[in-house]
Amino acid sequence: MPTIKETYHPNAYLQHVINVKTGLKARTKILTALETQPASAGTIARNSGYTYAAVAHHLRLLEAEGRVSRRGKRPCIWLLTGLGQKRLIA
Repeated sequence: MPTIKETYHPNAYLQHVINVKTGLKARTKILTALETQPASAGTIARNSGYTYAAVAHHLRLLEAEGRVSRRGKRPCIWLLTGLGQKRLIA
């Protein structure tokens, strides 16, 4: 029986963290949301179905590796930096 392999956002893979499936799924949803427009962690949490704490945790991990950055004061707006791998569009 063939298995369907899940695809994750290329920037969801982090170098200094063990990349488990649940973390990859969460970071993929977060990065996909930020590709459409910059947003606050609360907005991403409401739209993704993850808790605010989980979204904030993954945003901090992504920030530590330079994949996202924050702008402004509370609530800060998160945006992609452009570092890391790019998606291949078929």
